[in-house]
Amino acid sequence: MDTLTVINILQSEILQWPGGDAFSQILSILFYAIFIVFIFYGQRIQMYVMLREVEGSLHKLKYIKDEGRKTTIETIKEIGKPQTDPTTRVDRFLEYFTLLPQSLDPAGVVWKLEHILDIRDARFKDEVKLMAPATDETQTNNLENTLEAAMALNYIYKIIRHFYLLGKKTLSLYIIMQIQMILPLVMREAEAYASALKAFAYGQPIGDGAGALVGAKLMYGHEKRKVPKDCVVSTVPIEGRTAYVVKAEGPGGNVGKTGDAIKTIIEENEGKIAMIIMIDAAMKLEGEEVGELAEGVGAAVGGPGVDQFKIEESILKYRIPINAVIIKEDIGDAVSPMRKEIFDAADMAIERIKQVVLEKTKEGDKLIIAGIGNTIGIGQ
Repeated sequence: MDTLTVINILQSEILQWPGGDAFSQILSILFYAIFIVFIFYGQRIQMYVMLREVEGSLHKLKYIKDEGRKTTIETIKEIGKPQTDPTTRVDRFLEYFTLLPQSLDPAGVVWKLEHILDIRDARFKDEVKLMAPATDETQTNNLENTLEAAMALNYIYKIIRHFYLLGKKTLSLYIIMQIQMILPLVMREAEAYASALKAFAYGQPIGDGAGALVGAKLMYGHEKRKVPKDCVVSTVPIEGRTAYVVKAEGPGGNVGKTGDAIKTIIEENEGKIAMIIMIDAAMKLEGEEVGELAEGVGAAVGGPGVDQFKIEESILKYRIPINAVIIKEDIGDAVSPMRKEIFDAADMAIERIKQVVLEKTKEGDKLIIAGIGNTIGIGQ
């Protein structure tokens, strides 16, 4: 039953009351007035409702951002023992940006990108040492990760604020509608970074370290050596094969340069590697279980693409097959303290790796197993 029918029924009922005719006319006038208002101002009313919703989320984002900044400053004071108040330096750090290299002519862009990222990493570490001079290498890496999480929260807040103020200033329904539609995803990401910030501050393992945890479990009890850059490798016997197990050097917040590490091991063995297996965390789809495993082919490594490029160049040169095992998790799980489901999935991933090794290689073969991910809180 539509609104007009309901109004007609009400009118007929009111007419039967004493003085119902006058009341019916008032009701009719009121109805038509509301109808006309909605015709001419309905879009603007909808826009103000959307603005109100965005404004509420913006206040929540500001609170999350401010709490992240506060946690970062307190952690630096507690761990780094600075002689002066680090607040000014932290605020300046939160505004840092990185400009990607020009890719109009794509030849050599990977090496330019790697150079920019190396400079960025060195600059961040220098800033952390200036803010927190009492930190060791592990704590420096953890504080760097903490600052980057606070930087991400600051950036998210400023972007949402920009579009909110722009929509309010221009009264453009389409600007406001777009920001309002993506708000649930933005808030989810912001809350994930807030959890990550606390994990980095306390040096706790995070979900993204699932691959690194698999590597650490495989190399446990075996001698380790460093390989370029910020990675370690152990020679581990698996099912009658020789496996070179690689992961980032921990337990500080570090992802290492897995591309360089794998390339180095391949060159040390003159390309005589039967297979590479990479283990990494990957975003799950809604409806999939946290810790679920999937198997495929290709270089399973995230980031800007430099490591993936180096790995693909090396395997192409020697025609080495590459397999991947991924552990599925949500974005919130990836940067939050590691859940039990992800921890348990590491053992299942090891069993899956052994199965792949038995099926795809023969006894006496050499292979590389790379545990990818942030190794914060995960030792060697």
